[in-house]
Amino acid sequence: MRRTDSEFEAVKALLATGLSGYAVARATGVPRSTVAYWAQRARRHRPWRPADPDWRPPDGESYSYLLGLYLGDGHIVEAGCSAYLRITLDLLYEGIIERATAALASTFRPAPVRRYTRRHGDEDDRCAILQLSSPDLPVAFPQHGTGRKHLRSIALVDWQRELTRHHPEALLRGLIHSDGARCLNRFATKLPSGRIARYEYPRYFFSNLSDDIRRIFCEHCELLGIRWTQSNHRNISVSHRDSVALLDSFIGPKR
Repeated sequence: MRRTDSEFEAVKALLATGLSGYAVARATGVPRSTVAYWAQRARRHRPWRPADPDWRPPDGESYSYLLGLYLGDGHIVEAGCSAYLRITLDLLYEGIIERATAALASTFRPAPVRRYTRRHGDEDDRCAILQLSSPDLPVAFPQHGTGRKHLRSIALVDWQRELTRHHPEALLRGLIHSDGARCLNRFATKLPSGRIARYEYPRYFFSNLSDDIRRIFCEHCELLGIRWTQSNHRNISVSHRDSVALLDSFIGPKR
């Protein structure tokens, strides 16, 4: 059966929104094999554009949040004339996945954000992988490079530092959402009366093997007056009541 030009344009428009081939086939009635062929043809004929060395994000707050996610759970792969950003997030926190998807879409519009699910057999060990392709990614995240982040130098460039100093809350939110946690610390103590008193209080942890990334986290905590301590070689703890309350005002428990 010969497909019409209007069907091709409808499929192309839906693919551009980030829908999967299966979803596009269901929506249009075009066979999945035809959708896959058209998607491949569209990629082959996509006009090439070099990276813009003067690229800057349209929204500093969304970008600062993405930067935190990238430093924790993101990596960039350069391929030919483009590059791919992948951010791996826990499927337990659908709210974080939705926030990350929205930030990617607004920062790199019109590039579509694609979502994949990675499973390792155990229902508790599942991840959502958000992927986006743009030639501007190496400019947007100049910290990219070969090898693991904790084995190479990580430093913010001047324009990034200017943005994150204006939006430290967003950067800290991204860092906590990727490599941090809010938990309750419980302990018991014996009082002079002999009674065992039990207490609990919330605290935040940020865990990363990179000295440089932990330093970035601590510097932006200090911009907001948040008190932190280093628990061990990879963990930063925030347990002071006022500092926890401040983090709660713009982060809170992961959801």
